[in-house]
Order: sequence, then structure tokens, then C-alpha cells
Amino acid sequence: MEFEQYRQVLTKYWGFTSFRPLQEEIIKSVGEGKDTLGLMPTGGGKSITFQVPALVAEGICLVITPLIALMKEQVSRLNSLEIKAVAIHSGMSGEEIDIVLDNCIYGDYKFLYISPERISTRIFEARVGRLNLSLVAVDEAHCISQRGYDSRPSYLKIASLRNHITDKVPFLALTASATPQVIDDILTRLEFREKNVLRTSFERKNISYLVRQVEEKGTYLVKTVGSVKGSGIVYVRSRKRCREVAELLVENGISADYYHAGLPDEIRDRKQKEWSAGETRVIVSTNAFGMGIDKADVRFVIHWDTPDSIENYFQESGRGGRDGKPAWAVLLYSSSDKNKLIESLKHKFPPVEKIKDIYEALCSYLQVPHGAGKDNVFDFNMAGFVSRFRLPVIETFNSLAFLQREGYIEFTEEINNPSRVHFVVGRDDLYKFQVANESFDGFIKLLLRSYTGMFSEFVAINEETLAKKAAISRDTVYQYLVKLASMNIIRYIPGKKTALVIFTEERLVRKALMISPDNYLHVKEKYSLRLEKMIDYAESKNRCRSVMLLDYFGEESDRCGTCDVCRERNELDLSKYEFDRILEEIKGILADKQPDAEELVKLCTYPEEKVIKVTRWLLDHDKIIRDKDYRLLWKDPPTLRGD
Repeated sequence: MEFEQYRQVLTKYWGFTSFRPLQEEIIKSVGEGKDTLGLMPTGGGKSITFQVPALVAEGICLVITPLIALMKEQVSRLNSLEIKAVAIHSGMSGEEIDIVLDNCIYGDYKFLYISPERISTRIFEARVGRLNLSLVAVDEAHCISQRGYDSRPSYLKIASLRNHITDKVPFLALTASATPQVIDDILTRLEFREKNVLRTSFERKNISYLVRQVEEKGTYLVKTVGSVKGSGIVYVRSRKRCREVAELLVENGISADYYHAGLPDEIRDRKQKEWSAGETRVIVSTNAFGMGIDKADVRFVIHWDTPDSIENYFQESGRGGRDGKPAWAVLLYSSSDKNKLIESLKHKFPPVEKIKDIYEALCSYLQVPHGAGKDNVFDFNMAGFVSRFRLPVIETFNSLAFLQREGYIEFTEEINNPSRVHFVVGRDDLYKFQVANESFDGFIKLLLRSYTGMFSEFVAINEETLAKKAAISRDTVYQYLVKLASMNIIRYIPGKKTALVIFTEERLVRKALMISPDNYLHVKEKYSLRLEKMIDYAESKNRCRSVMLLDYFGEESDRCGTCDVCRERNELDLSKYEFDRILEEIKGILADKQPDAEELVKLCTYPEEKVIKVTRWLLDHDKIIRDKDYRLLWKDPPTLRGD
């Protein structure tokens, strides 16, 4: 297949005349039918790598992603381009899923998005073999690894798809960040036919990484944002602080707004659009903000709170400077932040018996009897649950997360499902009904004028919009819909905003609920190690920030020259070559001798004033120390590359 076909599709639907780095290589690999793992940094255009080849090939592309919001956003975007795409996710009824799968088997759909927990359901397993699949794309592929920072048991079921589909269908796994160990896990657990890893450097040369040790974060933030130009993102850990920080900026004359997952969809969409259009300069958000964000001219990303992993920090800070122009990633770090991170470890891992208590309380709350519940989806009110059983919120949330990690349940935070309508009668029968029931004729015509596709699938509707168009009340619209449903003219599913719990296994008796002590300790140790790496990054004063980040992902690089550590070294008025050569000589001397500072200067072959500068820098940054006799010792032998 000539590559020109891919380029034509890219231009036709997205308006670009050329691919970004690595996109072309991944698309060629997939086009040749090869299983492929693509590692692309945040903002690298991952979706293009499966959407373009799927549009060229015959059949439908199956896209697996855990992010329901991103799933809905991509389906909406594809449909706006007149590309037929649909999604299956938690919160859909069995009837809806049945219709979607039939349409994918018999219709001309090009993309089916599905959440990983849906793969092992009976209805999907029974139909997947009849889908004419061209490609299986696995987004957020790091979730398949127990050594990853966001492992999900449901991802382990993805490889079972190979039992239902032809060997000719390639798998494309995509992730924005993965350590070498996680890469090996992805290849093994997805049963790649051959090792095929395509990656681009994670290095972002246009981003300057800065850590600022500040106690008064508000004062620093206002001063910094007020003194720089361009739009930015401020990340915080809690919804309450979102609003507080945004109000602080507004009070100081800075255009700002806040964003978190607890806001209604329409308000989140409005806030995002206003920020993307430049009407709002700064958005203050939890980590809910970022999915599908393609704003290129973000000049700064500031973290008010320290993330719990390098992976999260790297992804979030990487939303700055996608236009290739200079951008700043700033971490605000205070003396209390380390203690907060360490304290979070205790909350993250409740005692095993407490996790079992919460499992039993959950089953009682949802009225799930022993031996039942498998594949059942339940609306879940977290506030009502913790109130009824008098449970601590954070401990409860983390217990549910652990039960999910162990594969007993799937737990989704609040998702907003709009109302949906599907006509269950054909056009001819509907016409006869309208003639015989004149009072419904006008409303049915309003529905058909406002939305398309309702005869073949469930279509999302908005009762408020219909009410405004017809100049009637929302309640009147609701009554029309309920009545038509009772007369078997339509299927009507009212919208709701709720969290969901899905039982991936039947309810077990307490003694059968196995939470392996070894697994518990392994996961806790893994999380603790990620925290340590994040704290090391925040507290380090002697190693290039960019080098530290890239080293974490197994990539070597030279120091960036623009982070706070490099800038301080640059102030010594020494070239990188001079600094490294003098440092190397000092290291060699201290490997054999323990001179005092004066003796060290004499032993070095470089000019005295330059040796003094480097020695003072090494002392200030705890690379060398003095013993009780003022003799110099190398504290922690470094790797010279980028040091």
C-alpha cells in the first residue's frame, strides 16, 4: 500500500500535509500488519497513528481505552468529521450495547471504542468474532503492567481477543510514558508476535523544568504569573483548592478559572473552550484537565502540589510548549510537601481487614447476595455510602481502588451520561402512529428534525434544548418521552450523573476474598518507590532536571542548560566542558586522597579560580563533604554524563 494514501487521509480529515515525528513509522508498521508498541510523549498525536490507517483499511478499528471522557470526546470529534464511530462503556444498558454491536457488524462503522472491562462480558465475547476488524488499538498501554503506575486488571484480558480474531489483525499499543520494565510487560502480556517498539525521544528541549522551594505558594504564584506572558495551567490535588487558587489569581487581576471532574459536563466544556480560545488565561485544575487538550501555545504549567509519580508529573508538565516555543514547567515545593506525600502512602493502603470490611459494606449497600452480581453495573453514590456506614472518605476510596486492582470490581468516578432515545418502530409504522395520535405528531417531528440516526441506534438528546425549541417546559418534554416509551414507540433512557461500580466477579464470602499479602506489599512498595523518585526530583539540587526525568524512562541525555540546576551552574561562568573536566579531575583525586580544600586546588591542573568555583559548587550541593579534620570526601560518586 502506497504511503501516499495515508497522507491523503491525513489532509482530507485533519488538514495536515505531513505527519509528526514517529507517526509515519508507526502507521507504516501497522499497515504492514505488524504488532507495534508506540511510545510517544504527551501531545505527540497518538490518535492519528490508529485513526489514519483504520480509515485506509477495510473493516473496523477496535480502540481500547480506560478514559471514558476521552472516549466520548474522540467519538464526537470523529462523527463531526463524518467518520462513523461509536463507543461501549460502563453505564450503557444491555439493549444499547446490543444495538451498537449489531451496527458495527452489519453497518459501515470505522471505529468502535470500548473500555477494557467490557471485553470479557458475555455479550461482547459472543460478537467480537463477527466484527471485521482491521486493527486493535490499545491506548494507555502501561495499564497492563503490574509494574506500571496505573495498573488495571481488566487490561490483562485484552490478549484474550486473539482467541476470537484472525492472526492478520495487528495490535497497536500506545503510551506516553513507560519504563524499560513496563515496556517488556506490555509486549509479553499483549502476546506480541515479535518485539517491535517504536519510540521518539521523550526529551522536550523547549521546556525549562524548575523547582521552587517556597512556603508562601500563593504569593509566588501571583507574582510569577503576573510577570510572564501567555496562557498556562496550574495543577492542584483537590477540588476545593482549585476554586481557592483561581479566586486568588482573579483577585489579583489575573484572568483565571477552575476545572475539575465534579463540574457538570456543559460547564466543563465551556470553561475548556474559553481557555482554549484565550478568553481565560489561566486554568486551575485537578488532573482531570488534560485529556484531549490540543492547545499548542501553553507557556507555563505550574504544579501547586507535588504529584505522586514522575510519570504523572511528566505527562502533565508536557502539556506546555506543544508549539515548540519556550515553555516552563514549575514545581512549587515546600517543607511540608514531603510529609504530605509520605502521609498519602498510609491513606493509599488501608489495612487488609479494612478493605474487606468495605467490600462487605459495598455488597450490602448495593444489595448483592453471595454468589451473584458478576458483570452487573450499579449506580453508586459515594457520599451516601460513606454516610450510611460512617466510613472515612479517603480510606474508602483507596479500598475501592485496591479491590479494583485485585480484579473484584471496577469503580468509575462520576460520569455524565446524557439522555438517549431510540425509535423501536419503523418509519412506516411511526407515520401511522402520528396520523392516529395527532397530539404526539408535533413532538415526534421536533425529535426527528433535531436529531438523526434514532431509527438505527440510541442517540443522545437534551431535554432542555428540545424545550427551548418548542417553547414548552422541560417537564412537558419529559412527559412526552415517557409516554412514547410506554406506548413502545421509543426506548427512552433518562440522563444521569453518577459513579458506577461493576462486579467483575460474583460476590464472595469474606474468607474467600483473597488479597495476597505479597501482592499487597509489592504494590505498596512499588508506590513507595515512585514517591521516593518524585521526592528525589523535587529535592535534588545538583542534577539536571531534564536528565533526571529522562533517566527515569531509560533514556540518556546531556544536561539541558535551562533548568534551575543548570542555570545555577551556568552562573559559575564556566562552559559545560570546563565544568565537567574539572569535576572529573576532582573526582579522580578524591578517589585516591583526602586533601583539604587548599591542597585540592594545588593538586588540580586547572586555573585556581575555576577549581575553587567548582569545589564550592560541589560542597554547596552535597556532592563532596568535609570530615571532622576538614578533609574532603566524595559523598555520592556521580555519573558524569549530564551531572
